[in-house]
Amino acid sequence: MVSSPSGAGKSVLLHRVRAADPALLFSVSATTRPPRSREVDGREYYFVSPAEFRRRVDAGEFLEWAEVHGNLYGTLRSEMERLAASGQDAVVEIDVQGAASLRVQGFRMVSVFIMPPSVEELERRLLARGTEAPEVIALRVANARGEMEHYSEYDFVIVNDDLDTAVADFQAIVRAQRCRAERFEKRP
Repeated sequence: MVSSPSGAGKSVLLHRVRAADPALLFSVSATTRPPRSREVDGREYYFVSPAEFRRRVDAGEFLEWAEVHGNLYGTLRSEMERLAASGQDAVVEIDVQGAASLRVQGFRMVSVFIMPPSVEELERRLLARGTEAPEVIALRVANARGEMEHYSEYDFVIVNDDLDTAVADFQAIVRAQRCRAERFEKRP
């Protein structure tokens, strides 16, 4: 389970991890926000209308969902079932609210919080994207401050001040988890 405030570099970091480790599966969340350039439906997110999202909420299709930055985001039960059935290691990208919800539901996952080097750098990255209006960026920065207060609820924290180092740190966590003795207890 991986969380970070918007602009911390989680997507770029995980894109690099995904390219280097094809055995690692990635969850796809649903959202009502419009796709950004180069985002593909079913790869980065399932992009759905607010009405479709609400219909799926009412049908019980989400393990968790929340409104974040004025858009709805959620983890579909079917997506978690797909990952569990694969038997492979998987990464679930989820916001701080969703991570708390999965913990309450008893999901046992290794959790990683991606931290920006500073709030100022986070704001600079958001501005450099050029995808949001200034008031949206201000909201994201304000929300980021609150999200970063939850870092201690995670097993690991990676400060993404150098992308290569952050990727190596994430890969080290994956390698360490693959070597845990409990994974071998299930073998004959």
